[in-house]
Amino acid sequence: MFSTLHSSRGSRPSPARAWLVLGAMSMLQFLIAVDVTVVNIALPSIGADFDVDAHSLTWVVVGYTITGGGLLMLGGRLGDLLGRRRTLLTGTAVFGAASLLAGLAPSFALLVFARLLQGAGEAIALPAAMATIVLMFPEGDRRSRALSVWAAVASCGLVLGFVLSGIITAHLGWRWIFLISVPFILVVLLAGVFLVERDRPVRRGSTPLDVPGALLLTACPLLFTLGVVEAGDPGTPEWLAPAALAGAVLSCLGFVRVESRSRHPLLPLDFFAHRARVGANLTTMLLSGALSTSFLLFTLYLQDRLGIGPLGAGVTMLPLAVALIACSMLVPRLLGQWGARACVLAGLTFTAAAMGLIALVATLGAGAVALVPAMLLIAAGMGFGLVGLQYIAVSGVTDDDAGTASGVQRAADQLGGSSGVAICVGLGFSPALHAGDPFLVATVLAVAGLLVGVLVAWRLPATVAA
Repeated sequence: MFSTLHSSRGSRPSPARAWLVLGAMSMLQFLIAVDVTVVNIALPSIGADFDVDAHSLTWVVVGYTITGGGLLMLGGRLGDLLGRRRTLLTGTAVFGAASLLAGLAPSFALLVFARLLQGAGEAIALPAAMATIVLMFPEGDRRSRALSVWAAVASCGLVLGFVLSGIITAHLGWRWIFLISVPFILVVLLAGVFLVERDRPVRRGSTPLDVPGALLLTACPLLFTLGVVEAGDPGTPEWLAPAALAGAVLSCLGFVRVESRSRHPLLPLDFFAHRARVGANLTTMLLSGALSTSFLLFTLYLQDRLGIGPLGAGVTMLPLAVALIACSMLVPRLLGQWGARACVLAGLTFTAAAMGLIALVATLGAGAVALVPAMLLIAAGMGFGLVGLQYIAVSGVTDDDAGTASGVQRAADQLGGSSGVAICVGLGFSPALHAGDPFLVATVLAVAGLLVGVLVAWRLPATVAA
């Protein structure tokens, strides 16, 4: 029955078929974006079920973003080499199977493994989904509208993750934040099978994959997180944290060595010759680390400190969601007037102010309403900072390096967020390492990172090439 949706003009799809594919790919994008934030409100419930503390719960958040960010560029290359349709179906199936496993996980360790697997599925499926949309719609207004829908769905997924998590956790239980996506994943798979054009045969002699580089890029933050988180667990063997941190350093050095010798590197080392892009990606990592930390601090304060249930916590975070949507519409207009660097500095300042307010609220033991100004500042920091950084990170790109620049920026965002959570929350909520207020320690660490970001951003060009 899908044959009537094909265009009669060669292989170009009909508009109806193209929009159906866009709908399916946007559904996948929404589910992936929701999974970034949906676990935040559910963390206390997960911790209570498995009897794990706050610093160990960071694995549920960072496991997803580490593998997603570390394997993202490899996923994009897989689509070019093996075919978009094959890669899309494989990644989506992995993501769906991992979601089912997360929802049924009988132990905390298996839940963390499922989150790692979800991130791998995202890294494989998402680049292929975006490439499918780009090639289904011809250049011009139709492609612009399609990509606008794609971007809007991603933003809505991130924002609605908080609210959906509260509703689902309160009425169905935390396991359903993962299980509820499985039927929708099946719809995406069916759309991929019946609507996406079959791939051409794989060409022999194609450019090989830089698998070692991708694995080392993923192993480095994974081992780093293991070392930081386990350092604060009194029940962990003393040798584990130092060994993991040493492994992270060796993985980083190994990645540099592999990339410098590979004929087809995942990340060409001449990328680092562009100082503006390097500075933008470094600042992205620092800002994303603070933003991701703030999301966890909000939910931990509302539920653990104030005793508000998951539904109440989700509703309390609605101002953050609304403000983020408003900023997403406002900032692109201001970007041309202020310049990218000014927007970045404003975003870093807003975020630092928000972290200060979180520390003040936690110190005073204030109520939930007192967190609303911090939420509004976080939305402004995310809107101004990340948009400006994305603009600088892809400045002056050509056909030869546009994909690399975009992939690096996306990976910096995800890996920076996971590393920031590991440091700020993993260390802040580790009573074995300090006797201070965990919220205060976490915010101080986040602000320290933001100050470094300000120093880096200050050296970015005021204006960059479009």
